[in-house]
Amino acid sequence: MLTIYAISDSIGETAEQVANASASQFKEEVDVKRIPYVKTLEDVNEVIKVIESSENTCMVVSTVITVNVREYLTQKCVERNINIINVLGPIINVAANILNTVPDYNPGAMWKTDEIYFKRIEAMEFAMQYDDSKDYRGLKNADVVLLGLSRTSKTPLCMYLANKGIKAINIPLVPEVGVPDELFEVDKKKVFGLTIDPLQLIEIRKRRLDKFHRISSNIEYASDARILEEFDFADGIMRKVGCKKIDVTQRAIEDTALIIIEAIGRNSREN
Repeated sequence: MLTIYAISDSIGETAEQVANASASQFKEEVDVKRIPYVKTLEDVNEVIKVIESSENTCMVVSTVITVNVREYLTQKCVERNINIINVLGPIINVAANILNTVPDYNPGAMWKTDEIYFKRIEAMEFAMQYDDSKDYRGLKNADVVLLGLSRTSKTPLCMYLANKGIKAINIPLVPEVGVPDELFEVDKKKVFGLTIDPLQLIEIRKRRLDKFHRISSNIEYASDARILEEFDFADGIMRKVGCKKIDVTQRAIEDTALIIIEAIGRNSREN
């Protein structure tokens, strides 16, 4: 088994994402462990002790910015035959040569508490507050409004968009409930209807019900007739609103989000 240690002098999220992306390419089990805030030579020594105590084969993915700490970590790994990849070092060096300047070497600079950071937090709070029709008052302040049947990834998509600083609200389409009148007052360019292949939706809902052993998979929620009824209702609402439709069948949330971001002109950068 391989263990990848994601080491950083900041929170370590970048190093961990790189390590996880690499690990996902292998069928064999790869364990990723994040070690943040490695800021001193003493911290490096402690990290080396942790790695050496592991019974697995180990490697290091580093996003340590501070030069002396980065070089010391590299030296210690080389001395012990531990493979190490410095992710940011080479990129920063090349950029510095092109710009003919010396970088700041500021740990955590990419995660600084600035306007963009607070905008993301605000968007996440917005998504949670107005998730799944909890409160329609958020419609007038939303950057994006998502319409869709149950299990069309509305909530995960809202949270993903929030991480991009986009305030998204979702409205579930249920024949017995209808939609708020305020929906038709929203700029239709902000509204997106999520559609999906009926057969896939049936399968998703049946798998959902299977998690609850006492509930029969034949109940109306996952029945063919019920889902077709919901599809007719949803199609009628989307046509009435005049919104753009996005087919989420076999589509990753990231891909759907990109379509939305491009459609709204990525105005969230300026707002």
